[in-house]
Amino acid sequence: MHNISFVLLRRIHVPLIAVVCVYAVAVLGFVLIPGMDDKGQPWHMDFFHAFYFVSFLGTTIGLGEIPYPFTDAQRMWATLSIYGTVLAWLYGIGTALSLLQDPAFQSVLREHAFRRAVRRIGEPFFLVCGYGDTGSTLVRALSEGGYRAVVVEIDQSRIVALELEDLVIPVPGLCANAAEPENLVLAGLKRPNCAGVMALTNVDEVNLYIAITAKLLRPSVPAIARAESRAIEANMLSFGTDQVLNPFDTFAGRLALALHSPGMFLLFEWMTAVPHEPLREPLFPPHGRWLLCGYGRFGKAVYERLVAEGIPVTVIEALPETTQAPPGTVPGSGAEAATLLEAGIRDAVGIVAGTDSDANNLSIIMTARELKPSLFMVARQNQHQNSIAFRAARLDLTMQRGTVIANKIFAQTTTPLLAEFLQLARRNSSAWANQLVSRIGGISGEEVPQTWTMEITPAASPALYAGIARGNRVSIGDLYRDPRNRDDRLPCIALLIKRSDAEILLPEDGEMLQRGDRILLCGRFGADQQMEWIAKNHNVFNYLYSGEERASGSLWRWLKSEKRHPASAESTVRK
Repeated sequence: MHNISFVLLRRIHVPLIAVVCVYAVAVLGFVLIPGMDDKGQPWHMDFFHAFYFVSFLGTTIGLGEIPYPFTDAQRMWATLSIYGTVLAWLYGIGTALSLLQDPAFQSVLREHAFRRAVRRIGEPFFLVCGYGDTGSTLVRALSEGGYRAVVVEIDQSRIVALELEDLVIPVPGLCANAAEPENLVLAGLKRPNCAGVMALTNVDEVNLYIAITAKLLRPSVPAIARAESRAIEANMLSFGTDQVLNPFDTFAGRLALALHSPGMFLLFEWMTAVPHEPLREPLFPPHGRWLLCGYGRFGKAVYERLVAEGIPVTVIEALPETTQAPPGTVPGSGAEAATLLEAGIRDAVGIVAGTDSDANNLSIIMTARELKPSLFMVARQNQHQNSIAFRAARLDLTMQRGTVIANKIFAQTTTPLLAEFLQLARRNSSAWANQLVSRIGGISGEEVPQTWTMEITPAASPALYAGIARGNRVSIGDLYRDPRNRDDRLPCIALLIKRSDAEILLPEDGEMLQRGDRILLCGRFGADQQMEWIAKNHNVFNYLYSGEERASGSLWRWLKSEKRHPASAESTVRK
């Protein structure tokens, strides 16, 4: 880290020397040039009075001949000093202003401000490398969820966009190459409150460097990386990267899930959504022949999943030999009606526009809609700024790389038990998922549900832990009581109880809680704060458990006892 004072002095030392020299010569001149006192006797100004006079003379504050009127020689020297000091100050001020506008010095100032902002963070924070579509979506979700974040992004325009964002919690941003280890250290990688590193740039090799650096410098800190290349993905997993997310594989898996279990697809979408997203409506993709336009990395992932589901797929690819497209591929972009007709659009039930060009994908969808409006339409959106056009296209399903990855990272990072719950959920039937989705939809309102974890430990839930330790039989249903009225129910449900010896999926209201339990819950926003009040406040817990309101202070307890025993109080007064 460059020292700002050192850089400043190095750049303006010449103007400072010029100012000092001009002042020194001016002061020396006034000391040496003789003057005349009020009695007409020769008089010499001392250094203090000379410096005092030159000080207000050089700053053009005013002019007063002190302590006696000047002689002509002194006035001539004062005139020369005025021009000399003013020119020296103009030279120094001009150099300082040009330094403040210098990009290199501004970069040093930004680094210094960024370092101070990171040092002031006392809570756990996540280090997000890359502020593109994925990073910006994740940072906004973290901020709305009450989590701190620090951003490293190589594009200065994206850092400016971060500074202009109206985020709930301020997020420091540094314009630097995240692949360089010193920049990650500057961003707080070695700080003890760094809770995780997210490598979300649009270059797989850079994400690989970030993951390697994180695992070498802080092996205990979770590292999550985005990788669109399966070779890079395998490389990251080989040295212990905690999670490697491929947006194409993730979306293809969700599409396949929607085909064989729409309820399970909806459950995954709701559970991994960012805060305050509107509830997604159920999707019912049809079974039959599908058309797939584009056989790049995204197209390959979708093709594999659809074929695994037993769905016949016809591929349309402009360069079938280069992409090693499967037999029966129709050459073309898919934006032409003739190509779609040749691929059999009349007999198809769905189409996926999956090229790396948003314009081509929208053109494919519009052409396909003209030929067969009843198609189930899926398109890949590559640039976030094209969201308005994709919304206007009225698609059944849109693949946004940033949203897919950001949602998954946010859900699994902020609620660790959620990944385990989703794995257990996939083992159940579609009917089970439909029933659970119906229950969640009934309590969450118009927004996706909030998920949170409660641990029954002395630190996390002191009141609840103490109640169970005293032998109280506390059930999961007791946590559902509203702290303001125990007969009302909070809008939330328990999804999973994790114990040392068991996992209880969707526990019943009568399930008894034990010390050390970890509970995954979901519900309407704000219900988690009410439940935290129950778990931490002894009086609230006692009221909800027993129905009896207990006074919390000695005065209130005394007043309450007087109300209960008025006769004894009256006899005391008589005595």
